[in-house]
Formats: sequence, structure tokens, C-alpha cells
Amino acid sequence: MKKAKILESLIKEQGYSLKAFSDKCGIPYSSLFTVLRKTGIARSGVDMTINICKNLSITVDELEQMAIGTYQPPTCEYLNILLMQNLKYLTLQERTSLIKTLLIDIEN
Repeated sequence: MKKAKILESLIKEQGYSLKAFSDKCGIPYSSLFTVLRKTGIARSGVDMTINICKNLSITVDELEQMAIGTYQPPTCEYLNILLMQNLKYLTLQERTSLIKTLLIDIEN
């Protein structure tokens, strides 16, 4: 699967239109459209690729792995370790928001 198709699929999975996602990223809609539908991600600048990936909460390495079919989502154990290492940096409000988000996902 081409990287541009993967990115467009992730954008839609996260509930964004291309216009809304371009606004979120601060990328002109016409530029995002051109990269995803015409020229491909390889023709975009490095900064744009990083920006798109960052706003999709993936790394450029993860995008590459998805494109070649070797991507493995993080395990629960890895996510627990990551959360515990970074929990101290979150405010009480951010922790509460995280808990609510997790509970909403469980209910759905």
C-alpha cells in the first residue's frame, strides 16, 4: 500500500475530512490534497511528512513499516511502561482526561 493511501486512510479513520485535517496541521488544503491524491508523500517535504505523521500520532518509521507490511502495534505491556514513565509529567486535569478517554473507549 502506498504511503499516501495509508495516510489518507488514517486521516479518515480518525474522523477527519482532508480539509479539517489540513486545518489541524496548518497545511494548505491544496498541498495536502496534492500530496495524498496526486504526487505521493515522497514528493512532499520532510517537514510536511513529519507534520502529517505527528498529527496522526504515528512516527515516520511507523509509516514506513506500514508501507512495507512489517508494522506491529505496540503491546499493552509496552504502553503500560510508557504510561508509567510519563504519568508524572501530566497535570491532574490531563490524567483525568486520559482516564475518561480510556473509559469511553471501553464502553464503545
